[in-house]
Amino acid sequence: MYGRKVKFRFFFVILVLLTLILSVFLVLKALEENVVFFKSPSDVKFLGELKNKKIRIGGMVKQDSIEMSANELNFIITDFKNEINVSYSGVVPNLFSEGKGVVAEGYLKDRSFFQASKILAKHDENYMPPEVKAALEEN
Repeated sequence: MYGRKVKFRFFFVILVLLTLILSVFLVLKALEENVVFFKSPSDVKFLGELKNKKIRIGGMVKQDSIEMSANELNFIITDFKNEINVSYSGVVPNLFSEGKGVVAEGYLKDRSFFQASKILAKHDENYMPPEVKAALEEN
């Protein structure tokens, strides 16, 4: 019925569509692994299972909570309702201090302990990440 040229074009279009679908699927799958969710200490209190999922916890560094040892930094992040203890090994940003906003990225060990792999601090004195600002206003 159909000529050889029409069949070739049909299979070519099908091949291109399948390749496109597969490419989109692979890109979305790769991006899924890099998604990091932001939570406040109050949000962590009511979360379900979070083991082995990378998250970001943000709030203010509690006054008089920073403890430094030879290779570890321990501090408390608060949203003025709830608190979470954070442990971090690595270089701390220059703007990191007590009473300032911070976002810690890492893994939740339990509802009150967080193992940070990265510390993000404000880039100037007036800036606060929108997520931290919204969480503080909400609480």
